[in-house]
Amino acid sequence: MRPEILFPLYAPITSLKGVGARVAPLLEKLAGPIVRDVAFLRPHSVIRRDRTSVVAALEGAVQVFEVQIDAYKRPRAPQQPWRIEAHDDTGILTLVFFGRFGGDLEAKHPVGSRRVVSGKVERFGLNLQIAHPDYLLPPERAAEIPAFEAVYPATAGLPPRTVRKFALEALARTPDLPEWQDAAWLAREGFPSWREALAQMHAPEGEADLSPQTRHARRLAFDELLAHQLAMAQRKADRRAAPAPAIAAGDIAPKIQADLPFKLTGAQHRALTDVRRDLAAGEKMSRLIQGDVGSGKTVVAMLAMADVAAGGAQSALMAPTEILARQHFETISGPLSEHGVPAILLTGRDKGAGRAEKLRALASGAVKVAVGTHALFQDDVAFQNLQLAVIDEQHRFGVAERQRLQSKGEAVHLIAMSATPIPRTLELTVYGDLDVSRIDEKPPGRTPVATRAVPMNRLEEVEARLHQVVAQGAQAFWICPLVSESELVDLKAAEKRAEELRQRIGPSVGLVHGKMTGAEKDAVMADFADGKIGVLVATTVVEVGVNVPNATIMVIEQAERFGLAQLHQLRGRVGRGSRESACLLLYDPPLSESAQKRLDILRKTDDGFLIAETDLELRGGGDALGLRQSGFPAYVFADPIAHRDLIAAAGDDARLIMQRDPEFVSERGKALRVLQELFDWRPASPLKDAG
Repeated sequence: MRPEILFPLYAPITSLKGVGARVAPLLEKLAGPIVRDVAFLRPHSVIRRDRTSVVAALEGAVQVFEVQIDAYKRPRAPQQPWRIEAHDDTGILTLVFFGRFGGDLEAKHPVGSRRVVSGKVERFGLNLQIAHPDYLLPPERAAEIPAFEAVYPATAGLPPRTVRKFALEALARTPDLPEWQDAAWLAREGFPSWREALAQMHAPEGEADLSPQTRHARRLAFDELLAHQLAMAQRKADRRAAPAPAIAAGDIAPKIQADLPFKLTGAQHRALTDVRRDLAAGEKMSRLIQGDVGSGKTVVAMLAMADVAAGGAQSALMAPTEILARQHFETISGPLSEHGVPAILLTGRDKGAGRAEKLRALASGAVKVAVGTHALFQDDVAFQNLQLAVIDEQHRFGVAERQRLQSKGEAVHLIAMSATPIPRTLELTVYGDLDVSRIDEKPPGRTPVATRAVPMNRLEEVEARLHQVVAQGAQAFWICPLVSESELVDLKAAEKRAEELRQRIGPSVGLVHGKMTGAEKDAVMADFADGKIGVLVATTVVEVGVNVPNATIMVIEQAERFGLAQLHQLRGRVGRGSRESACLLLYDPPLSESAQKRLDILRKTDDGFLIAETDLELRGGGDALGLRQSGFPAYVFADPIAHRDLIAAAGDDARLIMQRDPEFVSERGKALRVLQELFDWRPASPLKDAG
C-alpha cells in the first residue's frame, strides 16, 4: 500500500495546471505519466539575465532592458518580420517578431509605453536587436523575469519555458518527507534535506549548480542508489530464505576435470568452490561468474552441471544467439557425454519430429543438460527435474526472461556469466542481488595478442600484410566504426571497405552489419568459423564469445572512435588458438589526449578488470550512456561514474539496514519504505532492473 504522503506525487500529470489532452502526451514523453516524474525532471543548463542599458549590451548575452516603445514597422511581405523600434537613455534597440501577431503586439504594447524586455542580444548591421524576446512586460511586472532561469529538456510543441512552469508546479506539490538517511552520514556529507535538495536542483544560479558533485545532486543520487541497493539486498535476503535442493559434489566432475587438456587456474578453482558451497547450502543460489574473454567461465559451469547430473537432476544453459549456443554445446557436450551425461542443443531452428524428440527427452529426464537460446523457455519446453539454470551474457536477457527459464523447475539455482569486466564499485548497481565470483586469471598457454597503433595513412601496408597472412591460411576481423548517425551511411562505408579488400585480397571477404537479420548474421559468422571466409568485415561489435581459433588478426579502423572496454572486447576475438595473434588499431592523427591514453593502456595490458577501471577513470564524470547500454539501470539522478563512491556507500548502508531492521519497523525503517515507494525500487518490481 502506497503511503498517503506520496499521493500528490503519484497523481497523473493531467492534474497539473495547463496539461490537457494535447500537452499530456508531450509531457509524458519528456518526463513520465505522474507528477513525480515532472518534479524529477532536471534542468540541463541555466540562463543568467543581467539588467543593463543598450550602450552596455553584450552581443550573444541574454540581458534585461527597460525601454520605451517608439514605432512599429510592418513587414512588406509575409515572410518578413514585424520590427518594434524602442530606446532607453543610452541607445536604440529593435525587437523582431516573425509571424502574424504584430497587430496583437501593438494593442498590448502601444507606442509611448514603457516596457521591460529580455532576450538574446544580436547585432543586425549597425543596430542591436532581440529576436522574439523571452519577456516583454510592463515595468510593474519586472519581478516576473528571473535573474537565473533553469532550462529544461523540450520537445516539438512543448518549449523549455513551458516545461519549466510544469516542473516548478510539480515541485510546489512535493511534500516534505520523513528523513530516511542516517543523521551522522547527513552531517558528514553536509547534505540538505531531500525536499531542499530537489528545490535546489530546480533553482540553479550558474553552470556549477548543475554539476553532479554539488551537495544537492549527491544527496538525490544517494537517495536513489540507496533505494535500489535496498531492493536488491531484500531480494537477495528473500532468495536466501527460499529452500532449494542441496546438491553435493558428485563423482562425474572430477573425471571430466582429469580428462581436460589443461589444469584449472586458481581463479577457476575459487569460482567452482563458491558454486559448490552455494549448491550444497540448501538455499537458492544466484551467482554471477564474471571473467574476461577466454578466462574459462564455461568450464566452471560445465563442472557444476556434472554435479547436478550426478544427483539425477537437469541443467539448462541459455545463450543470447544461436551461434553462441552452438559454440557452448560443442564445448561441453563432448566431455559430458563421454562420462554418461547426455546433452541436447535446442534453438529456434529445431522443427517438427526432431524438436519433438528433443522435448520428449527433456520431459522424461533422459537428457540431463539442455543448451539453447530463448527457445529453452518456450511454453512447450518441459523438464523432468530442472535444478540449475546457466545464463550466458546475462545482461543481454531481462529479469523476466531469466525468471521464465528458472520457472521451468522448483527453486532452480542460477549461474549467470558475463564476459564484460565491470569495476567493483559498479558491480553493485548491476549485480547487487547476486553473489559474484571473479575469474581474473587467463588459462595457461593463451598466446598474448600483440597490439599496435598504426596511422590510417599506412592503410595500404596493412592491406598488403593482410593479403600475405590470409594467403598462408590465417583469418582476420576488420571492424569498421560507426561514423554517422545513419546506419545506411555506415553500411555503405563498410560495403566500400569490403569491396576494396576483395580487390586486394580476393573473394574470401565477408560482411556482417546491423541491417542483417539474426539468421543472416549467424550464417556469415558460421562461414567464418568454418574457414570459408578469410576476412570478416563488420560494422557492429562482433559477438561477444564468438570463438574462431584460426582468427589471428583484428584490425580496428578509426580505433580512436571506440571506448576502451569496447576495444578490449574486440581484441578478445583473436588470440584464441596457439598461433601468434595481432590487433592493429588504425587511427586518424592527431589523437586527442583521451584517445592517446586509451590506445596506450590497450598496448600495455590485456587485464580486462584493470582496463575496466582505467576506462572508468578516463570517462570521469561523463555521461553513462555507454554503461546503460551495457545493462546498467536507468537512474534519474545517479550517474554510475560520477557517483561511484556513493554506490559503495549505499551498498554498505543497505546491508547494515538489512542486518539491523530487515522488516523496516523502526522510525527510520518506516521512512525507508517511503523512499522505496518514491523511487519505485522495490524487491517485488524486478522488471525495472537492468537484468
